[in-house]
Amino acid sequence: MHELSIAQSILEILNRSVPNEELGNVRTVNMKVGMMAGVVCESLEFSFRALVSGTPLSAASLSIARVPFRIHCSACDRTSPTQHGFALCPHCSGTETRIVSGMELQVVSIDLCEPVLETS
Repeated sequence: MHELSIAQSILEILNRSVPNEELGNVRTVNMKVGMMAGVVCESLEFSFRALVSGTPLSAASLSIARVPFRIHCSACDRTSPTQHGFALCPHCSGTETRIVSGMELQVVSIDLCEPVLETS
């Protein structure tokens, strides 16, 4: 289950990116995960929730945008979604293709709630 190590890496990113006093205000970690990244999103979310439980980040959750697998064909100069891992151009059957999306595994942004100011 490599999703646990990915969740640990997400926590490291949060600890580097958010000041300690603001960690309790983290609400959403927005991510892009490619269809071919080899990540089971449900396992990643479970691992993340387990790691943040009982910490200042306990209210934080993951928001995962799935990115389709797409290739660009040099022969016909078209970009197309294809079957998972199938790199043959669906338009011209060309084999001179390159992957343009679907391998992503990125933290895109971190949403914080506004701290509640205490008034006297």
